[in-house]
Amino acid sequence: MSSMLSENRMRWQFQPGHYEAWYATLSQLATRTGFWIRYTLSSPEETHGNPSGRVWFARFDPEDSARSFGVNRRFDIIDLESHEDPFSLRIGDCELSDGQMRGRLDSAERKIEWDLSWSPSPTVHRHLPSVAYVGSWADTRVLSPNLNVAVSGKIIVDDEQYLFDGDPLGQSHLWGRKHAYRWAWAHLNTFSDRKTVLEALTVQIRRGPIVVPHLSMMTLHLDGEIIELREPWQLPFVRAQENVGELVMRATTPRYRIDLSITAPRESLLMAEYVDPDGDSAYCHHTECGHATLRIARREGLRYVPYRTLETEAAHVEWGMRGGDSKVHLRHEAID
Repeated sequence: MSSMLSENRMRWQFQPGHYEAWYATLSQLATRTGFWIRYTLSSPEETHGNPSGRVWFARFDPEDSARSFGVNRRFDIIDLESHEDPFSLRIGDCELSDGQMRGRLDSAERKIEWDLSWSPSPTVHRHLPSVAYVGSWADTRVLSPNLNVAVSGKIIVDDEQYLFDGDPLGQSHLWGRKHAYRWAWAHLNTFSDRKTVLEALTVQIRRGPIVVPHLSMMTLHLDGEIIELREPWQLPFVRAQENVGELVMRATTPRYRIDLSITAPRESLLMAEYVDPDGDSAYCHHTECGHATLRIARREGLRYVPYRTLETEAAHVEWGMRGGDSKVHLRHEAID
């Protein structure tokens, strides 16, 4: 028995009004093709149906958006099995552990298979203020047991095979009662130096008729240093502006100023509908092929001096809201 339980362990205790998701995003660096694999559990409130699982898969082609697609399949709750120590999750033929993800989704149109493995990260990244992980007041919690790991294995889509040998993968886990009212999220681990990693999140939550202004958080791994801005007293130093296809953020610390700009044309985005346990829908607009520019300035005396500029065409980014963007035409399709 291990001495510490995995942060991937299932939080569902068979109660209604709960959702949970485990997802991985990864890019094949040689082609910049991106993938999004997601396992979910939904336990609706008692008047909104029965518990179930679902497996989601998406491919993002950086050169031809017509080749990008997303499919998902529902499974009865009897087809979901989870173990706590060591952690494992199975939904149908799809499995996840702390260091491996494998599965398949077949339909009349598609034959999809994945078999991926990595060495589990020794640390866990928490996206939200520490207080959000205490008690039960937060509607959603999210963390990354494997923020940035080197993946090996393969993904097969129909007659195409994608091989991975040290390419970057991020794996996260979220759970709660309800998705945020609005959010934008960015995961950047595909820079050419392979060492700089940035995780950014800006969210709006709703309490009754009141929508709270954006709360924005950022973590940057730079030159062996971890620069975190996620605690309540740090939130005023992170600013964000976002609209579907655009995300601009600035974070300031006594030593650094961090400017992030991400763009993604709407034709490259894939829309997925999430149904909350209370029956409300949230719409996620996602891509693994966003263009990101990261500018880092370092303080020298009384001013910030440009220190490093990094770019990637394989930014993992999404925008979520309570209504779908009518200009995003690519949809995640159910193959139930």
